[in-house]
Amino acid sequence: MGKLLIFSAPSGSGKSTIVQWLMKEHPELRLAFSISATSRAPRGTEKHGVEYFFLTSQEFKERIERGEFLEYEEVYAGLYYGTLKEAVERQLAEGFNVVFDVDVKGGVNIKKYFGDRAKSLFIQPPSVEELRRRLIGRATDSMEKIEERLSKAAYEMTFAKDFDHIVVNDDLDKAKEETLSLIQDFLD
Repeated sequence: MGKLLIFSAPSGSGKSTIVQWLMKEHPELRLAFSISATSRAPRGTEKHGVEYFFLTSQEFKERIERGEFLEYEEVYAGLYYGTLKEAVERQLAEGFNVVFDVDVKGGVNIKKYFGDRAKSLFIQPPSVEELRRRLIGRATDSMEKIEERLSKAAYEMTFAKDFDHIVVNDDLDKAKEETLSLIQDFLD
């Protein structure tokens, strides 16, 4: 039976980069990415059960009522994202260690649900100033959007204490190695 690895972080902290590196470079960890459910329509070549489990808003609400989600959020009116218990349990039963890349509230909820079977890691930028520099460097958002993300990041960083470990990503290679070491210790 597999274990669970929960990653949360403010946007621009390097969380997805670290998770992708672990998935690609460390097959010995037997990692499987948790596929989220959403009520939005597929985009481009997205397929049900690959990028997301695509549900209608009505199906999503019915599954919420039946308690089928580990965590979920209504991002905008009628637009839901969440993690189905059944999908995660299937991956665990197949012997995979399931990786979650989720927001801070979702991370805290998944940890509460699974307890010691889960390790939660908060990837933290060295400072809000450095985060601003990274987000500007990405050149993917307007300054208004960047300020919105920074405001959200300050809020998200108040949750860091609720995670098992905080990995400060001031040097990406060092953060990768620290994360790998924490995971290896947990999985052994």
